[in-house]
Amino acid sequence: MAVLKEFKEFALKGNVMDLAVGVIIGAAFGKIVDSIVADLIMPIVGKIFGGLDFANHYIALAGQPAGLPLVEAKKLGAVLAYGNFITVALNFVILAFIVFMLVKQMNRMKREVPPSVPAAPSEDVLLLREIRDSLRK
Repeated sequence: MAVLKEFKEFALKGNVMDLAVGVIIGAAFGKIVDSIVADLIMPIVGKIFGGLDFANHYIALAGQPAGLPLVEAKKLGAVLAYGNFITVALNFVILAFIVFMLVKQMNRMKREVPPSVPAAPSEDVLLLREIRDSLRK
């Protein structure tokens, strides 16, 4: 029972809940970045490089005939799908840059708290100090 109680305390801490929300939002955001890369950026990059479709670029490792789509080549054996790797690496770079910009912005938004000026002592404290000082004399 003690372990269950400890787990409940751990799971209900604010940090764990914040992490869970962050993971869910991150997964959704990752899908958006995947779509941006696959549907917007890679077609432009492919067009620049002469109409290449990076998703279907691979090196056959099991003697597959040339010209097969990647999905068909994978069914016939192992392939080195370097085009897919390029796409995933580009996803990572874009996502890392966006996270960097978010962290940079969050750090900028954090305001340095100016050192607080101590409040003036109350009348009671002043009176007690006077009494203390007069007793010292």
